Amino acid sequence: MRKFLPILTLALASFFVYSCDNNDDEVIQVEDNDTYSVAYDINNPVFSRVNDNLYTYGNDFNSPLIESDVVLIYMQVGTDGGSPVWRLLPYTYYVGNPDNDAVDYLFDFSKFGININVNASFALTGANSSYYTGKRFRVVVIPAATGPSSKGAVDYSDYNKVIKLYGIDESKIKMKN
Repeated sequence: MRKFLPILTLALASFFVYSCDNNDDEVIQVEDNDTYSVAYDINNPVFSRVNDNLYTYGNDFNSPLIESDVVLIYMQVGTDGGSPVWRLLPYTYYVGNPDNDAVDYLFDFSKFGININVNASFALTGANSSYYTGKRFRVVVIPAATGPSSKGAVDYSDYNKVIKLYGIDESKIKMKN
């Protein structure tokens, strides 16, 4: 038995060295073949009053999203040389009055649709309705897993980088009916 002890010890040690190998640093990226990037505009949506400070707008997708899809919503905040300037939601606009009032533009989404909320620290009635009327939003649906071509983190607040990375052709963006 003593002459088998070194062989048995070596076999057990080899087993533990092999089984305890922590070589799991390999990153596997999954390519999402079910989703393609798409964008559409919502111009002058009709918001519903929840209370004096909160208005909401809901919109259903034409077909349900894949569970892994991500929705980004941008609001046009102006123009620069005739081109729209887009701001990623959530976005807080500070009115600039002595009370330091603010308007929050927020959204949420499910696989069935989106909701855009406009919430203010003051009443959005009367002349203040301009904070939720006459607005233009761009909804961008992208796959959560971008595959092996992904290069580092994406700055989703930079609309132009997002459409370039995901191959969205702005000339084909339509208004949602």
